[in-house]
Amino acid sequence: MNGLRGADAVVRALEDVGVPFAFGIPGTHNIELWDRLAESELVQAVPVTDEQSASFMADGLWRASGRLGCVNIVPGAGLTHALSGIAEAYLDGVPMLVLGCGIRTDTGHAYQLHDVDQLAIARPVTKGVFRPLHGSQLYQAVRGACELALAAPPGPVMVEVPANLYLLPNAEAATVGDEAPQVDAHLPAPAVPDAPPALPVPDPELVRRAAEILAGTRRPLLYLGLGAAGASTDLIRLAERLEAPVFTTLSGKGVFPESHPLAVWPGCGEAAPPFARAIAASCDATLALGCRFAEVGTGSYGFDPPAPVIHVDVDPRVPGRNIEVELPIVSDAAAFVGALLDSLDAAGLERSPDTELRTSVRSGVEQTVREMSSATGEGGVSPGLLLSALQERLPGASYATDSGNGTFLAAEGLRLDQQGRFLAPIDYSCMGYSVPAAIGAAFGRPEQPSIALVGDGAFLMTGLEMLTAATRSMPVLFVVLRDRELAQIAQFQATALNRRTGSQVPDYDLSAICAGVGIECLELRSDEELSGVLDAACAILAEPRPVALDVAIDYSRKTWFTRGVVKTNFRRLPWSARLRFVARALGRRLSGGGRISLF
Repeated sequence: MNGLRGADAVVRALEDVGVPFAFGIPGTHNIELWDRLAESELVQAVPVTDEQSASFMADGLWRASGRLGCVNIVPGAGLTHALSGIAEAYLDGVPMLVLGCGIRTDTGHAYQLHDVDQLAIARPVTKGVFRPLHGSQLYQAVRGACELALAAPPGPVMVEVPANLYLLPNAEAATVGDEAPQVDAHLPAPAVPDAPPALPVPDPELVRRAAEILAGTRRPLLYLGLGAAGASTDLIRLAERLEAPVFTTLSGKGVFPESHPLAVWPGCGEAAPPFARAIAASCDATLALGCRFAEVGTGSYGFDPPAPVIHVDVDPRVPGRNIEVELPIVSDAAAFVGALLDSLDAAGLERSPDTELRTSVRSGVEQTVREMSSATGEGGVSPGLLLSALQERLPGASYATDSGNGTFLAAEGLRLDQQGRFLAPIDYSCMGYSVPAAIGAAFGRPEQPSIALVGDGAFLMTGLEMLTAATRSMPVLFVVLRDRELAQIAQFQATALNRRTGSQVPDYDLSAICAGVGIECLELRSDEELSGVLDAACAILAEPRPVALDVAIDYSRKTWFTRGVVKTNFRRLPWSARLRFVARALGRRLSGGGRISLF
């Protein structure tokens, strides 16, 4: 690839890897790249309104379709604007190519426009950062960075291309002596592998021991994270072979079909409803696949998995990091599940359906969903009814949620049968995610509608990105959940402090904002209006066109997640702190009237 001009080499690398979209905003440093992208039949350049949206779109593209997205940014502010989405991808294990542009390296001038140490900024939230300094290195750097991003454990990788490698007439003229490319000292320079890197496979002896432990249990618990997605239908075979109740993390929602009679809940411990906690307590072992027992997924570490625990993850840093583990195994989940099924076959383990267990799961889920869908008497739209109505009318849709209450309402109120349908900012929990992520999902799955469940506070961060969907006539439904508060924080404040401070959201005219970007906005004020309004919205999506719903959401009933997190953290406090919290909340309640309820 040495004979290619700088922009040609970069675009060829993107094409060869199969990157379908490059999201960003052009600038003076990378206009040559944008010009070359306009000629590509395989990579589409997508201008956005804000680089933060570019990284969220690339994230949503991957989660919905499994296709690698590129964040195409200018130096300085382009990177810092996109950094939130890059960090979200890093903590949630989402591969992403961050194609940064750098200042010129051939002039010797200091104090150039946008001149900051971008690699130092990006290094803590990426798997690797690279700066090729010769034009002949561009193809390898970009192609190798994509391969590194996709390699287990997946995550974002940044390549900074100095502007002179784009601007000068040919790549070979853009050199700075014999200086080697500057790369992260902890990683080798990216190289194009002859074949996709092999995923780690389990030690056969560890598989045998895992099968031995599971065969000796009465009822093991199966706990699945997003890392288990590759095991696909083998997860169903495994659950049925073990007759194990299945729980998932929030990120893993949909990895195991939630219509299956063994599918219990997206969460465990105090953050789950009572029926789910009772089922978990009836188990005498845990097989955890592709999960990290992270803070959000465990409801603030409120889940103690039944011992003994077998913990399988592709990242060697994960098994046993947060919990005591009987058998830590470093392996790709799909490879492990396949080997474990073979081992269980050899041992002749085959369990009959547990009627009592399956009845408990079915009745528990049905009762919990009914409770969530019932009206509270506080007015507004019941979240459970809204979510079930959306699923009924748009069965193939993807759902992108935002940081806060909407994520946990959707996790608890939706029952999904496929991975890639629930897109949520979990471990970085970045506000502003859902609107651009839903658009990214629509790029990845254009044949199906995409739904953004966005709070009115998060909407103020990236809501103008609706313009991108409007200009492309994309079937995206923007469901703006309006309560004039940062709902999750307001609930925590009201529970612990009996006072809300700084969590109110100033009112705004959503219909006027939507009109300004060319999107129709429908109002939904009560459960009685739900059917008619959603029918109208679906008709617009079918054209296809994007549409927004201004929903007066009823948040008066706390999610199980919120209740569990408050309870877990309150119980961890020393008694002096507990008494202080209760006394303060009680004093404010008595002086202002009403009642106090910590949980």
